[in-house]
Amino acid sequence: MIKDAIKRIITNEILKATIKKYGLYFLPAAVSNRHIHLSKEDKEKLFGRGYQLRPIKELSQPGQYACEERVTIIGKKGTIENVRVLGPERKETQLEVSVSDCYTLGIKPVIRMSGDLDNTPGITIEGPKGRVELQKGVVVAARHLHISEEEAKLYGLKDGDVIRVKKSGIRETIFGNVLVRSGSGHRLELHFDIEEANAAGIKNGDLLLIEK
Repeated sequence: MIKDAIKRIITNEILKATIKKYGLYFLPAAVSNRHIHLSKEDKEKLFGRGYQLRPIKELSQPGQYACEERVTIIGKKGTIENVRVLGPERKETQLEVSVSDCYTLGIKPVIRMSGDLDNTPGITIEGPKGRVELQKGVVVAARHLHISEEEAKLYGLKDGDVIRVKKSGIRETIFGNVLVRSGSGHRLELHFDIEEANAAGIKNGDLLLIEK
């Protein structure tokens, strides 16, 4: 965790210097695989009353962490095991999967920003102590940028902006419709789902350029 923090500080200083010297605005990328955020009520149905999630790794966004716990998700056509639980608890349970996962499960892929759960598919979630029949909450995460308020000022951005970013290299790609999410609970990082990232050859830590 200390190593990651040091690497993040060094990267941020390089990005600031690049903006100042060249006027180029680069963003570090992060690739997200399938995972689930649980409400307190659903957590207790799956793992037992009073159960506390066991963090194993801090994530890049402030206050977020990966947990030891995993669940099985069951759809009309198929099942996916060992889906990682992320903490802390949320108001509503949200499962984030890829488009291919949706086909495996037999549900319609719905691309949404985190928390926008109305009119999204449901799913069955199975844990060691029980099941939850989720009526909504399965999404394919839309690409987005996390950025603090201080960082947003440096980049000339604000919460709710929509930007375009460029991935250079042999699989050069322009990504549009990247929503900016700014505030105290955010830290500079450009999030892609695993299929988008793989298609463009993006790895964690790669730098993408904002297209002005």
